[in-house]
Amino acid sequence: MFAVSAGALPKLGLVAAACLAGVVIIAQRARIRALAMLGALVLAPVLLLDEIWSSPQVTTLHRHALVVAVGGLVALAAVGLVAWLFARRPQWIAPVAVAALPFRIPIQSGGSASNLLVPLYFVVAAAALSWIVPVLYRSASSRRSERRRPPHRFEQCLALVVVLYAVQATYSPGFEKALQNVVFFYVPFALLFALLRDLDWDQPMQTRCLVVAGVEAVIFALSGYAEDITHTVFLNPKLVAANDLHAYFTVNSVFFDPDIFGRFLALVMILLVAVLVYDKRRPKVLASAGVLAVLWGGLVLTLSRSSLGALLVGMAILAAMRWRRTRTVLAVGVALLAIGGIVVAITPRTFGLNQGLNGASSGRANLVSGGVSMFGSEPLLGYGSGDFTNEYQKRDPQAAAVVSASHTIPVTIGAEQGLIGLLPYVALVLSALVVLFRSARGDPARAAMAAAFAALILHTLLYADFLEDPVTWTLLGVGSAFTARHADEEERAKRNKRQERRAYWEKALAG
Repeated sequence: MFAVSAGALPKLGLVAAACLAGVVIIAQRARIRALAMLGALVLAPVLLLDEIWSSPQVTTLHRHALVVAVGGLVALAAVGLVAWLFARRPQWIAPVAVAALPFRIPIQSGGSASNLLVPLYFVVAAAALSWIVPVLYRSASSRRSERRRPPHRFEQCLALVVVLYAVQATYSPGFEKALQNVVFFYVPFALLFALLRDLDWDQPMQTRCLVVAGVEAVIFALSGYAEDITHTVFLNPKLVAANDLHAYFTVNSVFFDPDIFGRFLALVMILLVAVLVYDKRRPKVLASAGVLAVLWGGLVLTLSRSSLGALLVGMAILAAMRWRRTRTVLAVGVALLAIGGIVVAITPRTFGLNQGLNGASSGRANLVSGGVSMFGSEPLLGYGSGDFTNEYQKRDPQAAAVVSASHTIPVTIGAEQGLIGLLPYVALVLSALVVLFRSARGDPARAAMAAAFAALILHTLLYADFLEDPVTWTLLGVGSAFTARHADEEERAKRNKRQERRAYWEKALAG
C-alpha cells in the first residue's frame, strides 16, 4: 500500500534536495541551516550516483572498487583538511571561492558531457563543513543568539524558484537534465550563497576578492590574446569547428564558451569601473584603468555582443548612481546610443544585420519564437523542468542539439514551467533589484553589486545561464550581506540618536 516505485525515488529525492537548499537559503536558526546544509551535502551526491551508476564511465570503475574507495577517502580527507583551515581562517572562504568560480572540468554524466565546476564544489563542501561542525557542537544556549534576521523577499523567491524547479521536474520528460541542474548547480550554489551571505564583508575581504577576480581576469584575457595570435582554441572543439567556418576568430580562454568568458570579463570590469569612479586615490585609479584596458581587449576578442551590452548597462548604472546630474548622464547616454546606431547603420555586415534578425542573433530569434510557441501550448504548467531541448527538437527535427538550448532565460522558464515557474522568476529578479539598489548610491560596494547584477540580468536575456551560473548566486549572496550590514548600521544610528535624545531630555529635566 505504501510502496514507492523505484522510478519515483529519484524524483522524491530531487524534491527533498531542493527543499533542503531552500531551507539553507531562508532558515533563521543556525542549527536548522546546518542540518539542512549537511543533508544537502549528503543527498546531492547520492542522487548523482544513482543517476550515473549504470553509465559506461561508472561501469568501468566498478572493476576497480578498491582504487575508487581509496580515491574517495583521499578526497574526503582533503575536504576535511581544507575545512579545518577554513574554520581557523574563515576570512579566506570568499577569496578562495571567487578564485574557483571560473574553472570547469568536462565530465560525462547521464549520456552527455557537462562542464562542471569541480574546484568550486570542493571549496563549497569544505567551507560548509567548516561552518556546520561548530554550529552542531555548540551548546543550546549559545545557539539561541545565532538567529539571523528574517530573510529578504528575494531570498524567499529564490528558495521558491529552486523548489518549484524540482517539483516540476517530476512530470518532465527531461527529468535527467533537471536532476543535473539541481545537483550540479542549484544545491551547491545555494550553499555557496548562504556561506557568502553570512560572512563579515569588511573592507579587507572586499579588496582581497576584487584583487583575486582582477588577477584571474587579466590571466584569462592574456590567454585569449594567445589564442587569437596562434589561432588555437584551448578547450572547445565545437568552437574550433565554428572558427574554421567563419572569417573571424573567437576566443574562449578556460570557459568553453566565448559568451560566458565575455560575461565574466564584463562583470569584473564593472566592479573595477566602480573603483574608478568612486575611489579618488591615484594608485587605485591608475591600477584599475590599466587592468580595464587589458580586459577590454579580451572582451573584444570574444565577439560577444551580449557581454558588451551587459558592460554598457553596468557602466551606465554606475554613472547614474555616482553623479546626480542625471541630465548630463542621460545626454551622454543618448549620444553614445546615437553614435552606436550610426556605426551599425554604416557597417551592418560587421554586426550580421545583413543576415536578418535570426542570422544576426546566431539563430536565437528562432529559439525565442519556438519557446514562445511552447509556452502558448502549455501556459500554466509548461512541459516540465529541463525539457526545452527535447520539446524544441520535436517541433523542429532539423534543429541541431547544440543550438536547441534556449538562449533567453524567461522564454526557457515559460516553456518548461509555465506561469507557475515564470511568475516566481519575475518576482525574484524584481525583488533582488529592489533590495540591491535601495540606498546604494552612496556606497561603492553596494553600487558595484547592483550594477553587476543588472548587467548579469541583461546577459541572461540575450544568452543563457541564470541560476546555473555561480556568479549569480555570488552576487546575490554578497549583495545580501552588504544590504544587511547597511541595515544594521542604519539601525545603530537610529538607536544612538534615540539614546542621545533621551539623555538630552533627562539632563534638561534634571537641571
